[in-house]
Amino acid sequence: MISLTFLWKNGINVADIFPNREKKERNKQMKKIAVFFGEGYEEIEALTVVDICRRCGLEVSMISITEEGMVRGSHGINVQMDRTFSEAEFETYDMLVLPGGMPGTKNLEAHEELMAQVDAFYAAGKYIGAICAAPSIFGHRGILKGRNACSYPSFESHLEGAEVTAGPVEISDHVVTSRGMGTAIDFALAIAGIFCGEEKAAEMAESIVYGGNRKR
Repeated sequence: MISLTFLWKNGINVADIFPNREKKERNKQMKKIAVFFGEGYEEIEALTVVDICRRCGLEVSMISITEEGMVRGSHGINVQMDRTFSEAEFETYDMLVLPGGMPGTKNLEAHEELMAQVDAFYAAGKYIGAICAAPSIFGHRGILKGRNACSYPSFESHLEGAEVTAGPVEISDHVVTSRGMGTAIDFALAIAGIFCGEEKAAEMAESIVYGGNRKR
């Protein structure tokens, strides 16, 4: 067996001897987020989470809820997915994210297997997030009872049992909600803050010249 003390005294980097060791350790610690895409998703809400969280070093998978590798957004933008729903390894994810948009939100809610996973994550105390119209899905499933939550204004009546706020994002234990396209950066930074720390999220906000949502 090679002594780590020997390596250190002789100025030898462990990574040079075991090149995959450091990578495996990073991968083991890297948090994984799954963002789900149904036909008619809101492009900015979905892709802002993917972009910012990847910049922060999180592993983010774009997952089609069908077996199609390309999914069309509500404004005609086609995006190539990382994997289809049947390829998703749910036990490896730390958070599930549901973007808004129409009919994307309805398509997500109609997907029974996805809804079962949302319920399972919630029951296990694992993070779930939704933005714009998608928090209505949480409301319909009884997830928001007794929690602060927010959504697109016309969907606030669907946040059943919640204390509805007008904030750009609400984090209530392991449930994260946000209002819409205009708060997508806040939503993404909130997720980054959960897994990477507030300091990293603040650094990211500064690096993209983001000043935050102004009060209206």
